[in-house]
Amino acid sequence: MAKYRKLGRTSSQRKALLRNQVTNLLYHGKIVTTEAKAKEIRKIAESLIALAVKEKDNYETVTVQAKVPMKDKDGKRVKEEVDGKKVTKFDTVEKEIKKDLPSRLHARRQMLKVFYPIVEVPTEAAGRKAKTKKVDMAAKMFDEIAPKYADRKGGYTRIIKIGPRKGDAAMEVVIELV
Repeated sequence: MAKYRKLGRTSSQRKALLRNQVTNLLYHGKIVTTEAKAKEIRKIAESLIALAVKEKDNYETVTVQAKVPMKDKDGKRVKEEVDGKKVTKFDTVEKEIKKDLPSRLHARRQMLKVFYPIVEVPTEAAGRKAKTKKVDMAAKMFDEIAPKYADRKGGYTRIIKIGPRKGDAAMEVVIELV
């Protein structure tokens, strides 16, 4: 018996397809695809969620000092003149950051091998590059998805059949996070 489905594609095409679909499943929560693809996506997605659940609390909080530019009442940076040049003035503030322990860092890197980068575009600025922001999928896994499944022992996804596709009669399904 084969270990995986070939899905009628070369290995690089298959890997790209599965990475894309897993990324979209975990970002949106559910996607519509064929039954064979869904069964392959489920394997990858469930292993990633299990990894996130295992490592979700494996970090330490560290206080660091950071330089932040001083701002005036209008929100513009305060500048001072030094040797004939205008230089921004900085304040030193203390920030608390999460520092991954080695096993969580390894888990994050394992996840980033699978995820494609996602850029979120606000609806009012569609087509513009100015107000887009990159989504850190690994952080989303640890902060949002893993706490939701902390008390669950597997079975993080559900496949629901919705019937044959009109063009080629392939069985279409919805795969979603439980």
